[in-house]
Amino acid sequence: MSGDSETLESLWDYCTSANRLVPMPPQWNELYGMLKNTRQKSSGGWQPPLPLILTAWHHSKPIEKQLRYKEHLELAEVQGQLGEVGAFFRSLPEEQWCHFGESG
Repeated sequence: MSGDSETLESLWDYCTSANRLVPMPPQWNELYGMLKNTRQKSSGGWQPPLPLILTAWHHSKPIEKQLRYKEHLELAEVQGQLGEVGAFFRSLPEEQWCHFGESG
């Protein structure tokens, strides 16, 4: 799919096909680095919230991971980055995705 025709729905369909849950932590972190306008809040947290990786990877439920990941994709849509983000995720080999039922 070309970047110009990528929609949130088409990207989400791709990212959740083949039993995909979320990208593996290094790739999810790479997505976060691609997002424009990320910032640390005065409270110490981040906007948007950080990916659920590192310790959070092991202490969060699959649905929590998927909801956080979708939040990042929604932000990419608002910021006009779906083409770039879609191209990145469509280029990932399957082993760079965590799938439902795997240790994720």
